[in-house]
Amino acid sequence: MILGGLIDSLTGANKSARLKGTAVLMRKNVLDLTDFGATIMDGIGDFLGKGVTCQLISSTLIDHDNGGRGKVGAEAELEQWVTSLPSLTTGESKFGLTFDWEVEKLGVPGAIVVNNYHSSEFLLKTVTLHDVPGRGNLSFVANSWIYPAATYTYSRVFFANDTYLPSQMPAALKPYRDDELRNLRGDDRQGPYQEHDRVYRYDVYNDLGEGRPVLGGSAEHPYPRRGRTGRKPNASDPSLESRLSLLEQIYVPRDEKFGHLKTSDFLGYSIKAITQGILPAVRTYVDTTPGEFDSFQDIMNLYEGGIKLPMVPALEELRKQFPLQLIKDLLPVGGDSLLKLPVPHIIQADQQAWRTDEEFAREVLAGVNPVMITRLTEFPPKSSLDPSKFGDHTSTITAAHIQKNLEGLTVQQALESNRLYILDHHDRFMPFLIEVNNLPGNFIYATRTLFFLRGDGRLTPLAIELSEPVIQGGLTIAKSKVYTPVPSGSVEGWVWEFAKAYVAVNDSGWHQLVSHWLNTHAVIEPFVIATNRQLSVVHPVHKLLSPHYRDTLNINALARTTLINAGGVFEMTVFPEKYALEMSSVVYKNWKLTEQGLPDDLVKRGMAVPDSSSPYGVRLLIKDYPYAVDGLVIWWAIERWVNEYLAIYYPNDGVLRADKELEEWWKEVREVGHGDLKDADWWPKMVTVQELAKTCTTIIWVASALHAAVNFGQYPYAGYLPNRPTVSRRKMPEEGEEEYKQLQKGGKEADKVFIHTITSQFQTILGITLIEILSKHSSDEVYLGQRDTPEWTSDAKALEAFKRFGTRLMEIEKRILDMNKDPALKNRNGPVKMPYMLLYPNTSDAGGEKGLGLTAMGIPNSVSI
Repeated sequence: MILGGLIDSLTGANKSARLKGTAVLMRKNVLDLTDFGATIMDGIGDFLGKGVTCQLISSTLIDHDNGGRGKVGAEAELEQWVTSLPSLTTGESKFGLTFDWEVEKLGVPGAIVVNNYHSSEFLLKTVTLHDVPGRGNLSFVANSWIYPAATYTYSRVFFANDTYLPSQMPAALKPYRDDELRNLRGDDRQGPYQEHDRVYRYDVYNDLGEGRPVLGGSAEHPYPRRGRTGRKPNASDPSLESRLSLLEQIYVPRDEKFGHLKTSDFLGYSIKAITQGILPAVRTYVDTTPGEFDSFQDIMNLYEGGIKLPMVPALEELRKQFPLQLIKDLLPVGGDSLLKLPVPHIIQADQQAWRTDEEFAREVLAGVNPVMITRLTEFPPKSSLDPSKFGDHTSTITAAHIQKNLEGLTVQQALESNRLYILDHHDRFMPFLIEVNNLPGNFIYATRTLFFLRGDGRLTPLAIELSEPVIQGGLTIAKSKVYTPVPSGSVEGWVWEFAKAYVAVNDSGWHQLVSHWLNTHAVIEPFVIATNRQLSVVHPVHKLLSPHYRDTLNINALARTTLINAGGVFEMTVFPEKYALEMSSVVYKNWKLTEQGLPDDLVKRGMAVPDSSSPYGVRLLIKDYPYAVDGLVIWWAIERWVNEYLAIYYPNDGVLRADKELEEWWKEVREVGHGDLKDADWWPKMVTVQELAKTCTTIIWVASALHAAVNFGQYPYAGYLPNRPTVSRRKMPEEGEEEYKQLQKGGKEADKVFIHTITSQFQTILGITLIEILSKHSSDEVYLGQRDTPEWTSDAKALEAFKRFGTRLMEIEKRILDMNKDPALKNRNGPVKMPYMLLYPNTSDAGGEKGLGLTAMGIPNSVSI
């Protein structure tokens, strides 16, 4: 009995001195496109034993011989491979770990050191300790690429999934927290940065190529900052950063890259395939054909029959490099190199409905750019252009143009009853049109479009004003003409179709330049950088915002490499061409974070009025405004989640004001990330919890819902270019001209004049091939209300609040589906029978078959594509 008791005692002691755990990781070559056929078993043995080790760090026991840091335990090696064979779709492997660690003496671990003695990097997802005395399971969330130890000058340390304000951090862990932020800032490292570097620093947009102005750092061309690469200056112009060769990868911190995506969704390679393979093939195709679409059927052939692209050398080489699945999804397939595109949603139910005035008007409320329409408050519309440079640009639209379509109201009565609205692109483009119209193949008008809100809730177009610039007496004045609706079937009807197309060209350019690129992609990037530099991963605001930064730095870097750069795809397919980014810089001068939240934006545009009785704080003046109706309830859900979450950590404003990391974060966002606007008086002071909550809600809204609304409808609405042309190449046909005579003939002759006026064949094929990719949801998309790592926090209150957020979003999904079935809500489907689903959260179905591809629905967490 005595011997048995002694054995039991020793066994218990040994058990208490050991902690069992598991590590989940992924090998590099599982994601390597050139190694698609590798089996998961390859290399598993390299991780075992001394390949990868971990060391626990105490959260309470301080090692005074190690700078006051928490005590570090002995190395534990990866043990047996403990899961069944994972599939290639995830590539994950799970290994056992046993730590010599006695909680009674060393305390509960608060961090872990991970050492990679293997020859290649791997993605560490999580390490979990099981049955920790007094704690239960304890998770360390990494989601980080671990390179061989020799590439680092510091240890890779990951914290337990606890949440601490800076003042609450255990003393034993505080030095590690400080070290990690210092390493990520990398302010002592100039670059050029290497793939394994983890440096978040700022730079101006000086890497777009020669002949383009530097954006950012000047009053003339202000811009949000982008992530620094540290590349050497351009040899011929030191103010510019050198460009990459086609074989080089642009630097972003490794954990910001698309490494977790499945092979067939790897966006960087998709863009590479377009720019290096499809682009030269399309050029050759256009050169060997008449170079124009001559009928609407020619355009339909892109979807119904496809086009045979020549097998140029670059395309043939890419077909050898890419995995079979990616070739199937992107590159032309088969021996005849057939490029066949999916039928855009806008013409799936009816190939002609897009041409109706009703659909034209509906898309300003429920299309791909539903954020531009404003309520008209004075008639005729006035201009804000400087009269000393432009003279008087007051609109030439008169009451006589619109009176007959106001349902018996006078113009003044329509104004006072909030029934007149305008899509006003006049002032936005007029200052640039002389330069833009001197570009080959361009003739652009500045447009104003008036709409009337009918009694049944639909908008109807009243008049379109087309203006071109004319230099007179040293002023750039407007030469304008007004067009009003005319039924189709006559030459006047065709002229009205042209007027609508010129409006769509303006709106397409603004959508891509400002609504999409500037107001989501570009403005979010400084927040991503500042958060990683100034807020520890254990900070509550970092945990709140980090899911909404997923992949943003990488997609923006890829855009600077091949899309928005000098001569890139964007310049080749949208009318401002080389002036595009410069124009967005002018717009950024007036950007205000405080106007980016949906309620404030709607009030600013006159689409809503303040209303304290509404849960959203505003009341819509157009009740059937699908973007705003869905958006407000999404905003409300985000706002409630953010307020509930922050209340856990900031019980009062005093706690917030004592948060030094938050103070440095906000200072850096204002003074560096958005430094060109640092002197603006609209910036929140960030001294109250309410200010923080509003700011975080706005960041999440912009990165998730706003981006979803202006991105994922690109192919569904604009994949059929006649509906959303990106270029106009000729003036409006005038009586007596040859084009006008062709319009009088009608039929195919009139079709040809219209098609030869809008986006060219080359621009069409290239542009819609790109937006097909950019409109897709990836197979591992993480939607609003979801997290890619369930163990993101150990805080039960935060998890409960997040669960409530998810429940609200699922209720919103049902609400949207019900509204789309309501025949009284005529703007939700329209003549094209395309239900508005861009702000359908898709939380309940994400990851399923419906959540993949060109779904035209779903709100991903971040600007990830």
